[in-house]
Amino acid sequence: MTMDIDRTEEDYIEPNHFEFSAMLQATRTFENFVLSSNGQSIELAPDGLTKVGPYFGWRWLFFGYTFDIKNLGFNSSNGRKEFDLSFYSSKFGVDLYYRRSGSDYKIRDVKLGYGIDGDLFEGMTFAGVKVGITGISAYYIFNNDHFSYPAAFSQSTCQKISCGSWMVGAGYTHNTLDLDYSALQDAINNRMPVGQEVKLDSGMMFNNIKYNDYMLSAGYAYNWVFAKNWLFCASGQLAIAYKSSYGNTADEKKGFDFGKVNPDMVGRFALVYNNVRWYAGVSAILRTNNYRTSRFKANNMYGTLSAYVGYNFVLKKKYKKR
Repeated sequence: MTMDIDRTEEDYIEPNHFEFSAMLQATRTFENFVLSSNGQSIELAPDGLTKVGPYFGWRWLFFGYTFDIKNLGFNSSNGRKEFDLSFYSSKFGVDLYYRRSGSDYKIRDVKLGYGIDGDLFEGMTFAGVKVGITGISAYYIFNNDHFSYPAAFSQSTCQKISCGSWMVGAGYTHNTLDLDYSALQDAINNRMPVGQEVKLDSGMMFNNIKYNDYMLSAGYAYNWVFAKNWLFCASGQLAIAYKSSYGNTADEKKGFDFGKVNPDMVGRFALVYNNVRWYAGVSAILRTNNYRTSRFKANNMYGTLSAYVGYNFVLKKKYKKR
């Protein structure tokens, strides 16, 4: 008997026929971070990171390890640490994520005021910023009898008929932002023409900020079955986040406290081929995290793009009789 949390209408969704799965996956991660204050802005981003590795699955659970193709070992050469775990069932999903940036940020775009050429700074390495996020989010899928998130993102079922569903969720994240603003000021002035200097706005002059997000989200997802065994899924969730934080700036020794509501977003996209035995596809997950006050803004966007191919094996008992 199918467990209640994964019960579906088989006219719409083909259940998983197999006990186990083996998969090879390549994942490209990317990140973008923008600091802005009083008309000045600095965009930083590390180079993209590509990892490949094997996975082994049993029913809902997938275990595996991916290796940085530039550093075939268990320790990242740039100090970057990432861990993501997602659980998809017909009725609900859970995401756990842990990220710590490395020392490989580069300046991608700069706006520091009239007459200052931002091209002078593009591509400049800057190791004085560190971003961390630890969080959990969960969401409920309303039309769970007819719509399958696992068909798009865990390949454990097959969507037969195009269908969509509304979703609601809640989550919590703990965020940290460390900035060596003195090093940033020096690095920028070192690139300026001889005899010229630029002063960063005081809103950017902080050492660290820590803030907590308490989120409520709502969104919609749609599985489009455009050909036999083929599926395209698009999903978006808008989160309203209450942010409680504390930080210190150079001109405000007592720091600033605030709790403010900001919007965050999560987008998921997938293209999948699945004939029950074999499956292959690509998927992308994109998250935004916004921190705003009247005088300072920090926007962080990060995501993953994955390509995979897998094979299911060992039929479940009820399918062996067919």
